[in-house]
Amino acid sequence: MSYSIQSMYNWYRNTLRNPKYRWWIILGTIAYLFMPFDIAPDFLPIIGQVDDVALVTLLVAELSQMMVGYFKTRQGETVEEAASPVTEGSSEKNATVDVQATSVNQS
Repeated sequence: MSYSIQSMYNWYRNTLRNPKYRWWIILGTIAYLFMPFDIAPDFLPIIGQVDDVALVTLLVAELSQMMVGYFKTRQGETVEEAASPVTEGSSEKNATVDVQATSVNQS
């Protein structure tokens, strides 16, 4: 069974985005960083830090993407709530407002 780097990346990303396993992956990543024995042991001068830096970069990138997506959805909800007028007796969330507009030419 051969594993590619892309398949490991996809597994890590999908598991991190799953709310059920998110904290386990974050804690496992942090524990891996402090373990003295890993894929490339930390006592090797440069090679030992390469896998740790790659893993931290991946974790920070994925968490930042998730946070940006979360804030965009929160902002979209607040904009949507502010944009939809609530009138008495109106049960629709997205009511349509007709506006008559005329063009003004400044000559």
